[in-house]
This record gives sequence, structure tokens and C-alpha cells, in this order.
Amino acid sequence: MEAPLLSPATYFDLSACSHAALFHGCSHVWQALSGLKDYVRNELRQEGLILPKGSGIPLSGHLVVHAGRILAGDEWEISSGSIARGELTVEGKEGVLQGASVIMAGAVLMGEGIRIGKGVLVEPGALIKGPALIGDLSEIRQTAYLRGYCVIGRRAVVGHATEVKHSVFLDDAKAGHFAYLGDSILGHDVNLGAGTKCANLRFLPGNVMVDTANGRVDSGLRKFGAILGDRVQTGCNSVTNPGTVMGPNCLLMPNATAASGVHPAKSLLR
Repeated sequence: MEAPLLSPATYFDLSACSHAALFHGCSHVWQALSGLKDYVRNELRQEGLILPKGSGIPLSGHLVVHAGRILAGDEWEISSGSIARGELTVEGKEGVLQGASVIMAGAVLMGEGIRIGKGVLVEPGALIKGPALIGDLSEIRQTAYLRGYCVIGRRAVVGHATEVKHSVFLDDAKAGHFAYLGDSILGHDVNLGAGTKCANLRFLPGNVMVDTANGRVDSGLRKFGAILGDRVQTGCNSVTNPGTVMGPNCLLMPNATAASGVHPAKSLLR
């Protein structure tokens, strides 16, 4: 009876998820992390614009990405409101470029395999290391750091001074300020308070163990941060220990540390 309680469907509504295929065949939700690299590589073989190999040098000017083209930003007037609501506007002699994405001057692209969706804004100082998938209407804010094998869903936010490594943001997930996510998955509508840290490595050698109602389970992962189910919220300066699994609608209070193991839906952690 344990596997269904730890299955992806227990934590995420996958019916309209843009990356539901990542969880296919997973009996335990964290197994998606083991398949993340293969999933990203396969997605990069599908249709979608992949940016040229990044040099690691900050861009000297804005880039506009539209309909398979990469255009110099100085030819366009760029304005933005809410990125998630599609209020990024790029206008020039061709008129308004519907669905255009903008990578602003000062952003850094490094390596190969960076795929960007429609209506995306990458702000100055952000560093994106490939491979990475960035979904429509998402926002990569100033000094965000994507360290490779990151999957960012639709309408997501990777915020100021937030570092993301080998992790997944499902649609509408947000880590707006000073967060760290290593080997973690954020569900739909998850919101991390400023300074939330998802630790992913034990002090002692060995795989991360997950405490469940039926005893400890070996995750099979040496590095495993947190699984946060749909609509989980964390308070400012909160921490999750390696192997934390939180069901939908959990609340982690400010300055609190979540113990590793499974926390049922709607739990209040303080």
C-alpha cells in the first residue's frame, strides 16, 4: 500500500502538467529525479527553439526570440508588466511580435541545450547553464543561477539570487528571492518565501533515506533535496532537510526547518 501513497499522483495534478511525462513509470515520486537528465535530453530533440551555444560572457545587448528567429534587441521597443499574464511586449517595424521572448543585456548563457518558450523574460545578470528547459511566460530574474538540467514550467519564477540545480519547477511554481534548490521538485502553485533553502546532501556518506509511516525507505539517491506537492508554501528563511517530501497544501512556517521524511497533505510544519 505504500507505493501509491508515494506516487507522483499523490503530490501533483498531472492532468494539465506540461512535464507530466517526467513522472511516467515512477512508483515513488522522487524517482523522477533519477530520470531528469534523460528527460531533458529527449525534450531537446523535440520541436522548439534551442538557443545557440552560450559563451559564458554577458550579452552586450538584448536578444529577442520570436518564431524561430533570434533578433538584435536594439531594433525593438521592449516593455513589460506581468510576465505570467503575457504582458511582455516587443514592438518595432514589423509591429508587435506576439509571443516574443527577451533575453536582456547582461544575462549570461553558458553551454548548449537551452530551450526557451514564448513570452519569457530573462533579466540582466541571470546565468543559465545548459541544458535547461524554460516554459512559456516564465521569468528568470536578475542574478538567478540555473546550473544545468533545470526544467522550468509555464508561468514560473526563478527569482533574484536564486540558485537552481538539477531541479524542476512545475507550472506556476515560484521561488522569488534568495532561494536554493538542489535536486528538488516544486509542484504547481508552490511559493517559496525569501531565503528558503532545499538542502540536498547529507553530512554523512550514503544515500538519502526517507522516513515514511511504514519505516525508512532508501531513495537510491545520494543527492535529494525536497519534493513539494501542489500549492505548498514556505515561509521566509525556512529550510528543508535532504529527503523532505511534503504533500499538497502544506505550510512550512518562517524560520522553521522541515525534517526529512514524508509530511501528509495540509500539514503545518513549525
